[in-house]
Amino acid sequence: MNTTPATSDLDPDALVARLASGERVWARTYLDERRELLLNVAAATAAVADEWVRIAARIKQLNPTSPLVGEEWMSGPYAVLTYLQALEETLRRLDQGADVLAGTRITRAPGGRLAVQVLPYNTYDKLLMSGFHAEVWTTPGVTEDQLRATAGLTQRTPRQTRGVALILGAGNIFSIPPLDVLYQLYAENRTAVLKLNPTTDPLADVYRAVFKPLIDRGLLEIVTGGPEVGAALTEHPGISAVHMTGSEATHDAVVWGTGETATAAKTAGTPKLAKPMTSELGGVSPIIVLPGKWSDADLRYQAEHVATMRLHNSGCNCIAGQILILSSDWPQKSAFLTALRRALATAPARPAWYPSCEARVQDARSLHPGHAEKPGGTPERTLLTGLDLTDDSESAFTTEYFGPVLGVTELPGTGTQFLGAAVTAANDRLRGTLGANIIAHPNTLKALGRRLRGAIADLRYGTIAVNAWTGVGYATPRATWGAFPGHTLDDVQSGIGTVHNALLLDHTERTVVTGPFRPAPRSVLLGDTSISPKPPWFVTNTTAARTGRLLTKFAVNPQWHDLLTLFASALRGGSVNRSGLFRSRW
Repeated sequence: MNTTPATSDLDPDALVARLASGERVWARTYLDERRELLLNVAAATAAVADEWVRIAARIKQLNPTSPLVGEEWMSGPYAVLTYLQALEETLRRLDQGADVLAGTRITRAPGGRLAVQVLPYNTYDKLLMSGFHAEVWTTPGVTEDQLRATAGLTQRTPRQTRGVALILGAGNIFSIPPLDVLYQLYAENRTAVLKLNPTTDPLADVYRAVFKPLIDRGLLEIVTGGPEVGAALTEHPGISAVHMTGSEATHDAVVWGTGETATAAKTAGTPKLAKPMTSELGGVSPIIVLPGKWSDADLRYQAEHVATMRLHNSGCNCIAGQILILSSDWPQKSAFLTALRRALATAPARPAWYPSCEARVQDARSLHPGHAEKPGGTPERTLLTGLDLTDDSESAFTTEYFGPVLGVTELPGTGTQFLGAAVTAANDRLRGTLGANIIAHPNTLKALGRRLRGAIADLRYGTIAVNAWTGVGYATPRATWGAFPGHTLDDVQSGIGTVHNALLLDHTERTVVTGPFRPAPRSVLLGDTSISPKPPWFVTNTTAARTGRLLTKFAVNPQWHDLLTLFASALRGGSVNRSGLFRSRW
């Protein structure tokens, strides 16, 4: 097994030479061997899952007994395991000469697009994610024959490798670095060096254990260190391409430099980095709430839903909902905001663990005197009210806070008038295109009919979720993840390129997720078809840690008899939170 030297001893030339040699090995590796490697990585992931979550909870300063540890199971080893299994199935079909999309439902989407159903994908999905649905939409004009002929990407011609990639790893969600490694290796057909974000350094040995099958073959190296290590590798002539997850500012520093040098380079159109660069960079994500007639239980549940979109991982998510768009004509607007304040205040306390989070929160507050509420729960939680979409200087629409700060703005109208105005505002006023959320009562969706699909098509976002959080798209292995296509290096916003995408589809534009408006058992009693209880990723779910662990165990070895225990844990998690304020009522 290759062991990475201490940062001070790192020899970029030797490291890149090893990976170049590994690239030749990879070119000679047949599809059946590539599949076997995925299975070996899955076994290694299962073996260290407990240690992974234990270290992750320590990094994020979580009490080991907290239900919030469930986030680390679900956005950690569980996400990696399900992706490995989905990718392995794609390679199995390619190895057999079969159609990757055989048996997959493909329908029409607005604007000459195709929609490929990726959730539910199998029987287990139908049970574990009852009521949830996800599609990958293609770019306009792609035919079904084209889609099928290109599914598999570089694994259709595996001997044609594409060099050595540098991955500048994320520091907030701990499945991102492994998933990025797998995408570079299998979708881009490159060997890779993963430079860890310093926040994930305590997980370095876990990651090396997970990827030992790849490291032993010379296909991957994992290094730690500061910006100087990343800079040395980025500039190395043996690195063919760079992929990063992080902020727009970090991206621009890598591509253009800093200060006057960057300004001059942008003006001249001469980036410092003269090699392909892909990225996932977050942004300011909207939560559009369509007015309708909701019950008190609906108001409470969807308030928890919105609170989760902001407070999951202390708000340190690239996909965290940041701007809530409400109708000023909604009779229940005030009742919803009351429920939201309560949800923010009573959600479990957690530290603002990510570097500089407290400073970002303070900046948000200082820029909004008289409009920054402190709903409680933790000192950092902030609700910015009265934001004006006509104010071109409003920083909340252009600054990703990456912390527990939620802004509220309003537009007039109801029905299609409000929806159209909200879509326009999300497209034109908010910076970034990673994800957008829509919440609407089933009766409202029924009244909109096909116009909803048209509005979704009009939204320029890489993932759009209706009655679900866009984070569900992240966790769906066959869904695509990334910004809406069209960004450039000099206006990168939420990034360039796509990751995840376990079907290895070409010509993709976005993922569309839908979910149930109500949880079980209330959904069943009111005639809905979904049997999903409150999702385990809700910050108010009291059994999230147990359910996350059971989901991971199930992903390792799916057994029908384990489903009852899993369902029981999930159902208990939604009945009541510790404060007793969210008891289920019809």
